Amino acid sequence: MSFSEEEKAYLRSQHLARLATVSADGQPDVAPVRFEFDGTDFYVAGIDLPSTRKYHNVADGNELVALVVDDLVTTDPFVPRFVRVYGTASIIERDGRSGRREYLRITPTVSWSWNPEGRPRNGGAFRPRKAVHGPR
Repeated sequence: MSFSEEEKAYLRSQHLARLATVSADGQPDVAPVRFEFDGTDFYVAGIDLPSTRKYHNVADGNELVALVVDDLVTTDPFVPRFVRVYGTASIIERDGRSGRREYLRITPTVSWSWNPEGRPRNGGAFRPRKAVHGPR
């Protein structure tokens, strides 16, 4: 399975995510990040990526990560939406918005989404969509 067209459209419309990594001593760390999405993988850079905790956590061999992209369409009525991704991170070099540089590539293994279309519930219930992302 992969991301649905609705999930892809939502992810391409967003610019901010939260990325969780784990240090060598097991301490979780979460940070807001700007990301790029190519329809399959996520790419995270930064002003000085190699100096960040997330970079060091991945460089130290802790490749398991979680990424959340979420927002509120409106607060009245309350209409949240999100995509949550579990996956692996690797350090790569690629061309991006700011030229050639190092990135963390997040390769999804499992994802969940909730209302990526941003529809009001109108009293109904939404169920999260789970997708298992296979090897490429």
